[in-house]
Formats: sequence, structure tokens, C-alpha cells
Amino acid sequence: MKPKKRTTIYDIAEKLNVTPSSVSRALNNSNYVNETTKKLILKTAEELNYKRNTLASNLRKGQSKTIGVVVPRINQNFFANVIAGIEDATYKQGYNLIICQSNESYEKEVQSINTLINQHVDCIVISVSVDSKNYKHLQNVLDHGIQLIQFDRVVEELETLKVINDNEQASFEAVNQIIEQGYKRIALLEGPQNLAIFRQRKTGYLNALAKNNMPVIDELIIENAWTKELGAKATRKLLGLKQPPDAIFASTSDFSALGVLEVATAMNFKVPSQLGICGYSNEDFTELTSPSITTIDQFSFYMGKTVANLYFQEMENNDTIVVPKIISIKPKVIMRTSTQKLKKD
Repeated sequence: MKPKKRTTIYDIAEKLNVTPSSVSRALNNSNYVNETTKKLILKTAEELNYKRNTLASNLRKGQSKTIGVVVPRINQNFFANVIAGIEDATYKQGYNLIICQSNESYEKEVQSINTLINQHVDCIVISVSVDSKNYKHLQNVLDHGIQLIQFDRVVEELETLKVINDNEQASFEAVNQIIEQGYKRIALLEGPQNLAIFRQRKTGYLNALAKNNMPVIDELIIENAWTKELGAKATRKLLGLKQPPDAIFASTSDFSALGVLEVATAMNFKVPSQLGICGYSNEDFTELTSPSITTIDQFSFYMGKTVANLYFQEMENNDTIVVPKIISIKPKVIMRTSTQKLKKD
């Protein structure tokens, strides 16, 4: 069935034998149209099921009142909560969101950015994919005069507004608490080092070892173990060593930590007595596993609200030059059963 044609102001004007400009003025409650004509136009608009094209109207005013969001994966609790936080703040301001998912693909990320530019969004919010190593598409956003806000996974060399976590400090505190529980050989599952957040988390791990006079053991550091499958593969390698680790810090994600737990259970390693496990992001399932998984809460909903409010603050400044600004949110280590080697009194 062919879709029904959308009613326009020209249809209303033709039906009433008035000018389209008169219809437009009446719909905008202008005083330049007498009350009798205005009421007739509004009544006819309702009868013809006229819907205002708010996007076109806003574009004529120089804005779309739309924010585009690009995230690696929508189905991860962290990114879903960030989006929820953004929506909570933007809804109150009468803004709409267009949400895109890169699926950790550089090509999809570029495509999403180009789509949002063509949609004339006022602002683009992004957390870059692990596959992204070229950032010309983000510079293109700035070249089009569109506000760009990066969060979580950010490109350090691009001077934009950024909302991040203190990843280095959070990792330091997590590993330090693991050491305080009596663990001696702590492995690190690290993410792709082209992304600053994973470099920072590795630095926090190394700093905690140094503080406690513990050696850095290269065979205990596994590169690019940032998914559940890669975390499981890394764990099989680590637990097969002559001297396996007695704790694993999955600095990349809780999904990687879940892969660790599943392999450890299959290989009959007792958690936490023989192996401590710590993840990152405080995904919902970390409370439900047996044992529950120690993790790091990034306050993702608050991060989303911070991103949106940062945009609105910049809008209020009415300054054509955006001064790069970085807001850092302090994460919190949540100690659960998977690293509680010592009995509580």
C-alpha cells in the first residue's frame, strides 16, 4: 500500500483559498492574521492531520535541536547508561538523540559520522572504536562547525570537549587492593594500546606493582584481551604457565573478566582462594555471577548527564571559539567475592 501523502501548509492554503504565508503565520500564532482566519486555519490543519516539520523549522532558525551519539556497542551496560544519562538531560532541553553503533568498526564509525553530519545535528558525541586509528572523520566534524564531545575512549590529540574517567588512578587502587588481599602474581589483560584509556589502565597496574615492590613479569601481561572470548583465550594461556598467576586484572572490561571466570571454573581453579579476578565497568552481571566479580564503577549515567550538560553550558556561552575542556570523573573500586582472599573478621 502506498503511504499517505503528508499534509503541507500548501494543502491547507489551497483548501481555504488563502496564501501559504497566511497559513504559516497562523500556525505560528502570529498577530498578523486576524483571529477568525487563524481559528479556521487551525481547525482545517487539525482536520487534515497536519504535522509540523520541526526539523525544517529548527534548521531555518540555524539549529536542528538534535544530538548524534556514536558508541562502540549499545548492548553494553556502560554505553547504554551513558546514552540514558545524555537522554535524561537533553529531553529536558527539548532535544532529540540519533544513536549510532560502530560495532568496534572504523568503517561503520566513519559512516555514522558522515550520516550525522548530513542530518545537520548540532552536536556529535562519540566514544571511538578499538579499530579507529585514523581520525580525519572527527576533524571533519569540527570543519563543519559541529560541536564534538568525546567521552571515555577519546583521541588525545584532538582538541575538543572531553568527559573521561581517571583510569590510571582507578586501576592503581584496584590492583593495590588486590595486593592487600595477599595476591602475589597478578596478571594484566590489557586492551589495544592505540587507545589512551587502556594505556592509562596499564600504567595504573604498573604503578601499583612498583608501590608494593613487586616485579613486572612480562609473561603475565597479555595484549588485546578485551572481549569475553579473548579474555578466555588469555586465561587458558596464563593458567597453563609453570607458575600461573594467582590473580588476573581484566582492565579492559567485565566481559573479559567473565571469560576469565568461566575458564578458571572449567580448569578447577577455586575463586578467590586460588585465583582472584577483577574486571572493569560494573556491568550488571558482575553482581550475579558465582562468585560475584570485583569491578570498577565508572558512574556511566552521571557521565552521560555530564556530557549533555557540558554541551548546553557551551551553548549558553555564545562564544564562537570552543576552548578545549576535559572533565574527569573519579571511578570507584567495588570489591566483591572474586578477590576476597582474606576472611573478614
